[in-house]
Amino acid sequence: MGNNIVCKTFSEIDLNDPFFESLREDYPGFDEWFEGKSDKKAFVQYENGKVIGFLYLKLERELVDDVVPNINADKILKVGTFKINAHGTKMGEQFIKIIIDSAMSADADVCYTTIYEKHQSLIGLVQRFGFELCGTKGEGSHKENVYVKQMKRITGNIDKDFPYINCSGRKYLLSIYPQYHSVMFPDSILVTENKNIITDVSYTNSIHKIYVCRMDGVEYLKQGDILVLYRTGERENGKSAEYSSVASSICVVEDVKTQNEFKDFEQFYNYASKYSVFDKENLHYWYKRGYCKAIKMTYNFAFKKRIVRHDLIESIGLDRNQYWGFLKLSDEQFYKIAQRGGADKILINRN
Repeated sequence: MGNNIVCKTFSEIDLNDPFFESLREDYPGFDEWFEGKSDKKAFVQYENGKVIGFLYLKLERELVDDVVPNINADKILKVGTFKINAHGTKMGEQFIKIIIDSAMSADADVCYTTIYEKHQSLIGLVQRFGFELCGTKGEGSHKENVYVKQMKRITGNIDKDFPYINCSGRKYLLSIYPQYHSVMFPDSILVTENKNIITDVSYTNSIHKIYVCRMDGVEYLKQGDILVLYRTGERENGKSAEYSSVASSICVVEDVKTQNEFKDFEQFYNYASKYSVFDKENLHYWYKRGYCKAIKMTYNFAFKKRIVRHDLIESIGLDRNQYWGFLKLSDEQFYKIAQRGGADKILINRN
């Protein structure tokens, strides 16, 4: 079994899995609590049939009074139970993305979680994505720290702000071939139904992506620039690019590196492979061709409605005769695309 995260009821999860032993130690009465949630749902990640990650979320309203200081907000997403085995940052990002997607779907004002101080790697993960130490819960050996993420707030740090976007950055269209797009950006596969984000989301993805290309101009991208991903059309089966090429997603640039910044292929591979869909053979092929650029970006939003090339030209105003591999967008064009794709609620500091 792979590392996909699945949504299951508590009754479908094996409480005797060794994964839960440390939770029993940390939380007296854990088994009784778990069995009392039999009809509730949790997110579980497996490896070779064994649990390696577990996440339970609960929506609360107006007041959380068992933490000091209390949390007051209209809608509050509680990360009830969150544990992952240490398998690197990518796995943790998958769960963080579920938490934030869930908060956005519920239109929550804040998310919060409680973590024992000994779990430093988990604390580092949640802090990286905008959870701040805001209080405590419990006393003595059962004292936990409370970490809160204020939704809809821009700090200037791309990770902490995720998935919200500071719209002051430059905007571009970036083309990606179909064979790379659907694997690298699984939320953005071509599905026309407007499904609820929690059932529509694919849990195999991470927040960060690295895309390798040779297109001129991308080396001048800067941190904070905004990319609209454009899935190019499928030429086989007589499909017209006019209706099979689509704008699918929004990403924010974190960094861009050119091939000559790496001393050899191994160094290039070690960097690009962390968050890239490309395997070693594929990366070696692009490296040998030369002039490669590696764009590191956050995957902020998959459009609920994909926008076909025809509409990008006729309704948004993109120039049919320009090169669409890497194309500068005006603010007006970007906002029209974001609005059509349903991304309005993640855009902050819009002029």
